Amino acid sequence: MRELTYASAINDALHQILEHYDHAFLIGQGVTSPWYVGTTTQGLLERFGDQRIIDTPVSECGITGVAVGAALAGLHPIVEHPRMDFMYYAMDPIANHAACWDFMFGEQLTVPMIIWAIINRGGEQAAQHSQALHAIFTHIPGLKVVMPSTPFDAKGLLIASMKEKNPVVFIDDRWLYPLKGNVPEPMYDVPLGKGVIRRPGDDVTVIASSWMVHEALRAAALVGKQGIDVEVIDVRSLKPLDDSLIFSSVEKTGRVIIADGGWRTCGFAAEIAAQIAEQEFSLHLKAPVTRITLPDLPAPASKFLELTYYKKESDIVSAIRKIMRK
Repeated sequence: MRELTYASAINDALHQILEHYDHAFLIGQGVTSPWYVGTTTQGLLERFGDQRIIDTPVSECGITGVAVGAALAGLHPIVEHPRMDFMYYAMDPIANHAACWDFMFGEQLTVPMIIWAIINRGGEQAAQHSQALHAIFTHIPGLKVVMPSTPFDAKGLLIASMKEKNPVVFIDDRWLYPLKGNVPEPMYDVPLGKGVIRRPGDDVTVIASSWMVHEALRAAALVGKQGIDVEVIDVRSLKPLDDSLIFSSVEKTGRVIIADGGWRTCGFAAEIAAQIAEQEFSLHLKAPVTRITLPDLPAPASKFLELTYYKKESDIVSAIRKIMRK
């Protein structure tokens, strides 16, 4: 077991995927540039050459369309989008083609590909460079969506995504890149569709994903000193969702907070709240379900406004104390 950063774990996975799968290749903007992708692709070009590590012009739709065509022809592309915001340009090949072909042709023609999307929050990058669009892609039939929060899961979910016969949207957040954790050297899978309890507890369930998992754990540790026992669930896989894990925790605690890095209206937090309501757990809740999300506003450019706009540990602490009073 080695300790790697989150970014290094992605790099490790990419090296092993390209070594193990001859039909895999990486394509996207800045895949050879640390300015675009940090250290996640370090050493790939030197090792595998420019036929398998393809740095492209800025054309999200064109790049993704090429990847879809390659997948239909028997290859397994990893198409990288260094700023998730501009994946809107690629919605046609993603939503109208990659996500649909398996259904349209009776499972006889699949589109095996990984769509690697990077969130770039903070740093005064403002409205057009800071968006987390995971709820949008989770909404599209035919796509699977994962958001790892740890180095271990970043490697394991990326490798597991290679074994899927249809598209997987693999979403990471640059805020996670410096975080360190234990990562095994051999190839391994973290199965899609399985969440994990990061911290067991009996009083409140906090459901989170990606960066918000770490904010939730810090909040849980803080209120734990005051005698409040918080269970933190890392969903890891947004679609398929491990709803049984969520339901069993809700049944145990009777109090639910959903911490999501996306917007509030029609967001991922709203989906989880709806599923809890549909399963009639709301009849047994000790307090209404609480959502901690971004406001329905574009990200600000000011670093001072960012301190309020992006939700953090203190927001979760306040929500925990409030729900316990109820």
